[in-house]
Amino acid sequence: MLRIGSGAGFSGDRLEPALLLAQSGKLDYLILECLAERTIALAQKRKQKNEREGYDLLLEKRIELLLPSLHKHNVRLITNMGAANPIEAAKKVVEIAKKLNIPVKVAAVTGDDVFHSIDLTTPSLETNEPLYSYQKIVSANAYIGIEGIISALETDADIIVTGRAADPSLFLAPIVHHYGWSLTDYNKLGHGTVIGHLLECGGQVAGGYFADPVKKPVRNLDTLGFPYAEIEKDGRAVIRKLEGTGGEINLATVKEQLLYEVLNPYEYVTPDVCADFTSVHLEQVEKDAVLVHGGSGSEKPKNLKVSVGYHAGFIGEGEISYGGEHALKRAELAGEVIGRRLNDCFSDLQIDYIGCSSLHYSSFNHRNQPYEVRMRVAGRTDTLEKARLIGEEVEALYTNGPAGGGGARKYAYDVIGIVSSFIPRDKVKLSITVEEHITHEKTI
Repeated sequence: MLRIGSGAGFSGDRLEPALLLAQSGKLDYLILECLAERTIALAQKRKQKNEREGYDLLLEKRIELLLPSLHKHNVRLITNMGAANPIEAAKKVVEIAKKLNIPVKVAAVTGDDVFHSIDLTTPSLETNEPLYSYQKIVSANAYIGIEGIISALETDADIIVTGRAADPSLFLAPIVHHYGWSLTDYNKLGHGTVIGHLLECGGQVAGGYFADPVKKPVRNLDTLGFPYAEIEKDGRAVIRKLEGTGGEINLATVKEQLLYEVLNPYEYVTPDVCADFTSVHLEQVEKDAVLVHGGSGSEKPKNLKVSVGYHAGFIGEGEISYGGEHALKRAELAGEVIGRRLNDCFSDLQIDYIGCSSLHYSSFNHRNQPYEVRMRVAGRTDTLEKARLIGEEVEALYTNGPAGGGGARKYAYDVIGIVSSFIPRDKVKLSITVEEHITHEKTI
């Protein structure tokens, strides 16, 4: 039986759950899913400044923590922490292995970077505007599937590092490799994609983002256990977590994750298969263990989705707090003042009253006025200098009224926008680069 663990659901995820899985999960594979659309665009910006950078900012910390346990327990690692620079990420892993005197073989999968081959006349999915209308474009990365990862696994690498691989593909690839599934057996690929989709968000399926203390209480979120799957050759799997860890895996948590980001359950499109989730069956087989089986699939798409990052101008922000009687009224007066002073300078200016209207853009309860309010002003513009005006104006409220403002902060920064498009599959050329550290251990 194959055992695959999920050690991260995004770039900034906790570190210790992955270590616990590596130490005690009796895993064959540990997967670290650490990429998002904006994450890789920002990584491309770092790479443009320094050609040796562009991999995940926590790669060194995670590898230094995990490598001894991975080696000791013979667990293979697959991760997209390569981000914009998988080859340099592989070299960094080898550098860490040398420091720790641990033998390692690392395979980097490249080819997802299609910056120089994307057709800029292609319309974006979001606006139907051609890509060339988004200037300045800083990145274009195709969502690759399992083929490159399987090729990397066939090198017997201990660690596989990719760029923008699709999230469920990171989990599907070792299943296909281990059981020798055909790349055209779309029903089995559909089964495996269901498993990957359930595992890809780390602690979410174990009750993390699911938790609500009133309606959906979950115990011990501070020690939330990340999930692993026990997978049979026919694609049946049991989703579990380590005994003694916090959280909960039950039918509700699994159903919620199964539907996460699924617009059409009849056709969940990945680079590997168009998966049909409508025939998935779930069964609680014991505490913190849910059996998953069923699902199907049809032929994979001819085009691959591309995430395109572009420079979307600069954002300026300013914040200030008002407390005590009539706090909201004073905050609203401050907002009026800022609006009058800046509306002519910004076509896109947002004024929020945190705790009242910052999430829903309107107040639901005017009868019980809040005792403290934080006003936030944000605007987007084309220059950093202009963006800084917002924070400067908010800070000036200290002495220019209304009364009682405090704790002002200001920020200004450039922003990366993201749009999506497609590229023909045959324009994405994958390759594998192997880096290795061999130790000369004495045998008795």
